[in-house]
Amino acid sequence: MKLRTAEYFITEVAHSLKRNNWMSIASIGTVAVSLFVFGVFMILVVNVNRMADMLESQVQISVYLEDGVKTADKDALEADIRKMQGIESVKYVDKDEAKARLSERLGDQKYLLDALGGQNPLPDSFEITVTEPSLVETAAQAISRYDGVESVKYGQDVVQHLFDITRLMRIFGVALMLLLAGATIFIISNTIRLTVFARRKEIAIMKYVGATDWFIRWPFLLEGVVLGCIGGVLAALALRSFYAAMAAKIYSTLAFFPLMPQYPFMHIATVCILLSGMVIGAIGSTISLKRFLKV
Repeated sequence: MKLRTAEYFITEVAHSLKRNNWMSIASIGTVAVSLFVFGVFMILVVNVNRMADMLESQVQISVYLEDGVKTADKDALEADIRKMQGIESVKYVDKDEAKARLSERLGDQKYLLDALGGQNPLPDSFEITVTEPSLVETAAQAISRYDGVESVKYGQDVVQHLFDITRLMRIFGVALMLLLAGATIFIISNTIRLTVFARRKEIAIMKYVGATDWFIRWPFLLEGVVLGCIGGVLAALALRSFYAAMAAKIYSTLAFFPLMPQYPFMHIATVCILLSGMVIGAIGSTISLKRFLKV
């Protein structure tokens, strides 16, 4: 592209934005709101996924034994469990240790254990971790069939609920974003259409004297990209402030909550939002020009 041609395109974009300033502002505002909502849903989905991954990696199988199991049988059961594929560690927890842990968790309410009158109804147990979270369910089902095992518990259901929530949020977020993107493309295409309609005779003359479709299309395409880019910048700035405020609020109450670090996460989110705005603007411009380029 020649320098003079590029200068012509840039001048045409500036004049067009000035002529249709109110529609341009409406287009930029719509893009900014749409991309901000998209960014909020993206942040929520990414952080819920991160939390689910962390919880999944910490899933532990608790194997509760029947009362009266002999020590030799416990040792044999532990040896059998260790031989299973995918088992990372096995720790034996007797009922006294289990009661001490419960007392510690109760804190100021540990006096509730006094009602037991010195008895300990808690069972002996094994705490088992696996090498891969996907093996938890299979391992738990296999261990539950051993003699002397009363029940097997693990937190996979909690993680599964988190995945279900994440999936719903993702579907809802994508659907909402498509709706907002459609509205944004409609407004941008109407903004460009006003400019094209005002210059329809000039476009027809340019076509008759041999101007190519792309030479005519470039100024309008660039206008749509500029509108989308400005809206994307506004959305990105608002989103960065929102995430910083949200992170500060969460960390002030839940210091160890596994939020995504602001950097480089927000840099990546900013690039995605800017590119999305520019693509939406380009699509809106392309839709507007189809009719007027048919001479």
